[in-house]
Amino acid sequence: MKKYLEYAKVFKAIGDPKRAMIVDMLSCGELCACMILERFEMSQSTLSHHMKLLCECGLVKGREQGKWTYYSLNADTAGRTKQFLD
Repeated sequence: MKKYLEYAKVFKAIGDPKRAMIVDMLSCGELCACMILERFEMSQSTLSHHMKLLCECGLVKGREQGKWTYYSLNADTAGRTKQFLD
């Protein structure tokens, strides 16, 4: 049952169209938060909320470099989720 709860968190996180688009963007590689923000009409705090949810479910990883945060897909979680769907 535990693994199904983990998958449910991932699916809930990408259930929002903007978060699904962010995941799609990150599938091409790591991006700075500022680059993600350029694609959306939202405040920085709203983007932070979306990124927090994606990181909490384990689908996205964030790393800080100076004053910027860079995000990338967590290959392990993405791979397990894909394998679950297959």
